Amino acid sequence: MLNGSLFVLIIVVVVAILAGIVLGYIFKQMFAAKKIKSSESLAARIVEEAKKESETIKKEAILQAKENLLKMKADFDRETKDKKNELDGLEKQIRSKEENLDKRIDQLAQKESSVENREKSITAKETAIEEKHRKLDVILQEQKEKLEKIAGISSDEAKNLLIQSMEADAKRDAAAIVRKIEEEAKLTADRKAREIIAYSIQRYSGDVVAENTVSVVNLPSEEMKGRIIGREGRNIRAIEAATGIDLIVDDTPEAVVLSSFDPVRREVARISLERLIQDGRIHPGRIEEIVKKVRTEVEQIIRETGEKASFDVGVHDIHPEIINLLGSLKYRTSYSQNVLQHSIDVAYLTGIMASELKMNIKEAKRAGLLHDIGKAIDHKIEGPHAAIGADFAKRFGENPRIIQAIATHHDDGRNNTLLGVLVQAADTLSAARPGARREMLETYVKRLEELEKIAHSFNGVDKCYAIQAGREIRILVENEKISDNDAVMLCNDIIKKIENELTYPGQIKVTVIRETRVSSYAK
Repeated sequence: MLNGSLFVLIIVVVVAILAGIVLGYIFKQMFAAKKIKSSESLAARIVEEAKKESETIKKEAILQAKENLLKMKADFDRETKDKKNELDGLEKQIRSKEENLDKRIDQLAQKESSVENREKSITAKETAIEEKHRKLDVILQEQKEKLEKIAGISSDEAKNLLIQSMEADAKRDAAAIVRKIEEEAKLTADRKAREIIAYSIQRYSGDVVAENTVSVVNLPSEEMKGRIIGREGRNIRAIEAATGIDLIVDDTPEAVVLSSFDPVRREVARISLERLIQDGRIHPGRIEEIVKKVRTEVEQIIRETGEKASFDVGVHDIHPEIINLLGSLKYRTSYSQNVLQHSIDVAYLTGIMASELKMNIKEAKRAGLLHDIGKAIDHKIEGPHAAIGADFAKRFGENPRIIQAIATHHDDGRNNTLLGVLVQAADTLSAARPGARREMLETYVKRLEELEKIAHSFNGVDKCYAIQAGREIRILVENEKISDNDAVMLCNDIIKKIENELTYPGQIKVTVIRETRVSSYAK
């Protein structure tokens, strides 16, 4: 390539020189004919110089081409050498890998031979082991037959005995685990329940309203007693006939007593008598007129009271008949506690506990407010007030969950719903507050005697003590006759009998104590 370039360059130079000469010659021909000779000589000289210069350029081009050729040859030799070295290295690596492969093949052959030898050895050992197993089976069968002869039972019977023993052990272990889990669950549940109940009591502080079964009407003078009695007692008989209560006129100064277990009748009689005293006209006709009018007013008061109670608690859309029952609870008492105020307390407490448990607060309040509506008519219908109230609520379209809570708020809780348990807890809290309920001394004494009598009716009871005004009974049993398991059963039986035979507010704690004493003498 370089030789061709130099050759072209030389030709170009020569052509350029020749062109210059020709042009010079032409110009010289044109401008000066006289100088043709000198121009010819000059041209000859120039040609000679051009030839020399072209020779020089040619030599330089040839030298440059030779240098480039030598340089290219050196580069080619170097590249060839590098490639050769690289190929030599690859060849060495391939040769090394081939040697490694040969070694591995030899090793694999040795391992294969070793594996074959091991397989032969294992086969021989397996044969020997099978022979030993066969001999052991024969020996075990002989030993088994000998053991069966000695023990007098078959292997299946022995297996069954072993299984039964294992089952008994497993049941004991399982019972222990279950008992531990139940105790932990009870501990956690009791602690959480105490927290919720304490929080509910702290948040709610309702009034305590206690009433008696008699009402006292104050008189402006003693002369009014005679007017109330009337000629030959006709006025007092008219009052008792119209109101259905007992009017007691005794030596109490300026007062008469109205006695009746029906608080609505007693309230009608009280208002009627007060109006008759204010009016001054006391005779049978006027008495019947006033009593009739007051009875209508009391019914209106009952309806308004029920509406106010439901509004205050936040329970709406209650059937008017249920509203009337609810209002009539204002005149009902349970162990001297006002039932309407008690129902409002239960509604608030149930709502607070429901909010702590993330339940429906409105539904809880509704169940708490209506839980004792059966007490408004339990003197007219046979049966427990819880069942009466549930039937009445069902008749007027209450939610099944509310009906269930009303029906079960005095159950033991084992088949109760969570809402029913909340109502039951709130019912107990409201009734157990200090001052909420009052009882006569004779009632306390009678309850204590009945509790101790029930406890003594069971075999194995040594002593029993009713304490805390009949809210707890502690029973000491005879150690020789009653075991620990029997003590648990005895406690449950006594609880069932108390629930079936006694009537009491709140709850009664039954504690059965079985004591083991060991004594001796040091001599």
